[in-house]
Amino acid sequence: MTDPIRPGEVGRGAQSNPTNRFARIEVVVDEDSFDESSEENPPRTKTQYFSDLSKSVVTENDSPDVFFRYSINPYRGCSHGCSYCYARPTHEYLDLSAGLDFETKIFVKERAPELFRDWLARDRYRPEIVMMSGVTDCYQPAERHFQLTRKCLEVALAARQPIAIVTKNALVTRDIDLLRQMAERNLVSVAISITTLDQALTRSMEPRTSSPRARLRALRELTDAGVPTHVMIAPVIPSLNDSQIPSVLKAASEAGATSAGYVLLRLPHTVKPVFLDWLAVALPNQRERIESRLRDTRGGKLYEADFSTRMTGRGQIADQIRQTFEVFANKYGLNQKHEELDTSQFVRPIPKSGQMWLFND
Repeated sequence: MTDPIRPGEVGRGAQSNPTNRFARIEVVVDEDSFDESSEENPPRTKTQYFSDLSKSVVTENDSPDVFFRYSINPYRGCSHGCSYCYARPTHEYLDLSAGLDFETKIFVKERAPELFRDWLARDRYRPEIVMMSGVTDCYQPAERHFQLTRKCLEVALAARQPIAIVTKNALVTRDIDLLRQMAERNLVSVAISITTLDQALTRSMEPRTSSPRARLRALRELTDAGVPTHVMIAPVIPSLNDSQIPSVLKAASEAGATSAGYVLLRLPHTVKPVFLDWLAVALPNQRERIESRLRDTRGGKLYEADFSTRMTGRGQIADQIRQTFEVFANKYGLNQKHEELDTSQFVRPIPKSGQMWLFND
């Protein structure tokens, strides 16, 4: 029997701001200086949004263990606040922390649709799948207001540009009207990440994501709309949610998903202290066992960056996780391969300059 989860700061995955690995100065809050009955207590951290003036919105990836080359990310940082998020260290390049800063200081690429259209309009571009949410979640809470993901999908639909989406947020169903049209042309697929069916664990580990029930409902709605759906168990954390692999796959299959995948917990750079701090607060009596099991899948370390093993780990426990996943993916019919998205329909858009093309190949 596991201990009940202890809450940290309400609605946050990170418990603090670990030192930026590039910074020369470390800021430390002296918690002992605050009187618990005083109005000067540290307030709950509020989410702030900032304009991102980046001149590009598409990033290129050359990792051999990732299927996509290009990804589009309308937001930097993510208020979902997942304690294990591998994207956290990207905030350090902004002179911020991978902890609370990552989930409370969100940078919004307000020109994302325009930049995406101009990127597709380049004469040297040859169409291939573009991933939405290659780094941070494109349907995080900010999207409800800014609608940049939706506007980028409108650009993709007009250009017949194939898009693969991965998200933890049921907000994706808001755009079913666009996704249905794209699916009819074999231009889109959607993967929903479901880490656990335990609502209490979700609220602590992934505090501002959609509930497991809402994600399953999103899978059903997307499937019923003709959109190819996939379920990702990401991350699998030994001794925490690995035992839930069968139940998650069963529920996803019943919701209409036809394929599945998983990723073992990754703790690169400053993701490690953020996750371990969360673990110490939320599940202090299980921390030692979880850390030990994780080390067993990483050759005695908490993380290995080797491309051949970083997604799945190695050793006996990693093999057991892989075998469990394969057995139940087969049992529930989640081993199907989707048809490749179609790049042949691509129509090069007109760039912001308005310059028309003499030829469209």
